[in-house]
Amino acid sequence: MTLHTCARRSIFALRTIRSPRSPTGILICRTTIPAPSLAAPSLPHRFYSSTPTSKPTTTDEDVDDYVDHDSFVVPEIPDSRLSSTSTGTSTNTGTSSSNESDKAPFIPRGTFEKPGNITNSYYLGHHKRGLERIQQTLGSVDMVLECRDYRVPLSSRNPMFEEALQGKERVIVYTKRDLGQVVLTEQTRNIITNWHKPNKVIFADTGNKGHIKEIVTHLQDTARDLEKLTGMRVLIVGMPNVGKSSLLNTLARVGAGNTNKVARTGRQPGVTRKLSTTIKISDDPLIYVIDTPGIFVPYLPNPITMLKLALVGSIKDNLVPPMTLADFLLFHMNRNGVMSKYRIWSKPTDALVPFLTGVARQTGRLKKGGEPLLTDAATWIINRYRRGDLGRFMLDDVHKGGLQEAVEEEEGWGESDTAARRRIKKEIVAAKKKKHVKGGAQV
Repeated sequence: MTLHTCARRSIFALRTIRSPRSPTGILICRTTIPAPSLAAPSLPHRFYSSTPTSKPTTTDEDVDDYVDHDSFVVPEIPDSRLSSTSTGTSTNTGTSSSNESDKAPFIPRGTFEKPGNITNSYYLGHHKRGLERIQQTLGSVDMVLECRDYRVPLSSRNPMFEEALQGKERVIVYTKRDLGQVVLTEQTRNIITNWHKPNKVIFADTGNKGHIKEIVTHLQDTARDLEKLTGMRVLIVGMPNVGKSSLLNTLARVGAGNTNKVARTGRQPGVTRKLSTTIKISDDPLIYVIDTPGIFVPYLPNPITMLKLALVGSIKDNLVPPMTLADFLLFHMNRNGVMSKYRIWSKPTDALVPFLTGVARQTGRLKKGGEPLLTDAATWIINRYRRGDLGRFMLDDVHKGGLQEAVEEEEGWGESDTAARRRIKKEIVAAKKKKHVKGGAQV
């Protein structure tokens, strides 16, 4: 029984009882009862207590005393419930199948469909000038530190460096190691290390002093072997936004005790646009490092590779639609089994719009009227991944023959349409000049 008091100091009593007068056998009674005096209550104790001391008994006489049967309202009961009550078995097969569907395990999609609206180039003017300056400077340096993003160990490889850096001792530094795996497994370490033999490979997190000390120690050992009075000079290279400048700052702090920021850093690529002056990272022996701008490849026909580089921040965010990038991130989160990272916004799903709608509503990214801002939610979720808040996993498949497969794929790329047009134009101009010279000589 439930009691409700109104402004006229009366009590509405609602009771569910069994009565032979109801066709369903269930009756909801509503009556108005004068409010009792606080000094001498006239109603039984069971009307006021939510936990009666004894179970009340209800008779037809009790109902007749309090209720006008002409005002009874019999609730409508679904046919399925009526049949369930009469037969003792459930006939609501739609509800049971829905519940079974909700309890079915989530199976993520196995492949990501290649989008057709992705740019295949991010080769800017300062990239070309930077590569030319690197080639000009190679003669005066003793070693090259090539940085690659650990989350994309194959995609962050620039094949132009293979030709440009030939003949120089090289150390491959995989940066942002902490964002790719919580713990570096021995299997992953061995596979990647074998890719680059005989070059030295170091896995580094710029926030880990031990990792940076390993790099400094290796450089110092090499510098002592060289025994150069003017010190050893090191060139640091890599794709855009793989962490070159951040690594240089920590090398100067750990190696030379320089607490000042020696290189500019930023969340977006393109902060460093030209070669820096020499920066000292060790006093004994003397070691100097030269920072360089990130160099992208001129032509990247595989859109999946471009999506990987965009997701880790190697290209400008405005070059790839945030919705496409968020869908690619959702695919990889499901593939790596980290659905728990987004369960506060959405249940496990492959559907992008419901996922982003949940993110927008939970984080307050809404238009006037409550409509979700899906693009804003997509941008926010991408930045959360880049900080490591949505799982730490690699986007490239690391296996024994992975590097060889990447090299073979690059060989089949050929040249871009723009490069082909430029080459044909140069060949036509050269042919005209050659024809003109021959014609002049004949005359």
